[in-house]
Amino acid sequence: MHLVIIGNGITGVTAAITARRLAPEARITLVAAESAHHYSRPALMYLYMGHLRYADMKPYEDWFWAENRLELVHAEATGVDTAARTVQLATGPALAYDRLLLATGSVVRTPDWPGQQLAGVQGFIGLPDVETMARDTRDITHAVVVGGGLIGVELAEMLHSRGIHVTWLVRESRYWQSVLPPEESAMLEAHFKKYHIDLQKNTELRELRGDAQGRVQSVVTTTGQALPAEWVGLATGVMPNLTLAQAAGLDTDRGILVNELLETSAPGVYAAGDCAQHRQPALGEVAVEQLWYTGRMQGETVAHTICGQPTPYQRGEWFNSAKFFNLEYQTYGRVPARPEAGIASFCWQHPNGQHLLRLNFREADQAVTGVNALGLRQRQDVWERWLREKTPIGSVLAQLAAANFDPEFARQHEAAIRREFGRQFPTIEVTRPRRKGLFGLVR
Repeated sequence: MHLVIIGNGITGVTAAITARRLAPEARITLVAAESAHHYSRPALMYLYMGHLRYADMKPYEDWFWAENRLELVHAEATGVDTAARTVQLATGPALAYDRLLLATGSVVRTPDWPGQQLAGVQGFIGLPDVETMARDTRDITHAVVVGGGLIGVELAEMLHSRGIHVTWLVRESRYWQSVLPPEESAMLEAHFKKYHIDLQKNTELRELRGDAQGRVQSVVTTTGQALPAEWVGLATGVMPNLTLAQAAGLDTDRGILVNELLETSAPGVYAAGDCAQHRQPALGEVAVEQLWYTGRMQGETVAHTICGQPTPYQRGEWFNSAKFFNLEYQTYGRVPARPEAGIASFCWQHPNGQHLLRLNFREADQAVTGVNALGLRQRQDVWERWLREKTPIGSVLAQLAAANFDPEFARQHEAAIRREFGRQFPTIEVTRPRRKGLFGLVR
């Protein structure tokens, strides 16, 4: 079997490594135009900030690929003939395949603003974007970031690290309001202010203006402001990269449509990761999953199917994490921005504005349904077990220390959290955890 994988991100590489383990004799070829080797996309901002070198971003040494007989083709895939089972390349002969995996990832979504073509205006998604940004932000003093979410905050932190004044335009009335409840948004907005980030809400980009050399010089907002902008970062979201799939005649919608085995509409062709869209997502799950860990899971799952072990994709409990400057964020389960019917939500915040814990649970049986944590590290395995077993909120609070993943000598907040829960929900019993005394005896 010759397996050709287009894309060397986390999905494509995980699929290749898994397939090598399952099919030792298979020929496996990875095709990618962006870079010769796989690198960690979450680490891109730290490359710009000087915390990492490019070599540090490679999860695998350069010898790894030849050692595991994984062929690397550094070229752009320009077409797929599903009838002839070939992949056309911009340079070099076509590749014949027995099985094909499209792991083409995402591309930047950008509205068509006047002046968008000016030099110094760009999105941020891959290694070439970091290189362009490093070149175009050298010796500048003012930059504008357009759009909230996680890419927006990454760009703001990157620019701030170089002493560049950042004006951040967010069209919503609060930060990341489609994802976060109001208390989390307010806490993060106050946190950004500490770093002198000029966050302007209810404000959108209307026009970009340039100088005589064709470089961006300022932006005009929907509120009528004209802001200095020597560089503009577009953090307006991403969308699945469908160029190859559509040219090949595959069924697409927002993404490449796949079934539970991650099979596309063409025999022998699969899609996984950011570019894939589940035809029938499970109840409460999204059709397009654009997260690092779901890309890894899909890559591993599809490799089993490709290698003759049909395995339906099952994501499990929802999880995400991020870092807002130095404030860590984790979420498990379902914590929507707006309360759902039949779901109670408890929120505790420390007075210093650096710690927050939100617990959602069903009113009917008190089973915990989700958690948000800001400034409190939580253990993923513990929360996955509590959510899977539908653990009652009272039991979760009694055992809350078991989920604490903060450093050993960090201040503990479980007692304060339980006191606040008792104040907000006085009718729900919280069994106090038993304490261990001398020699580990329970008392």
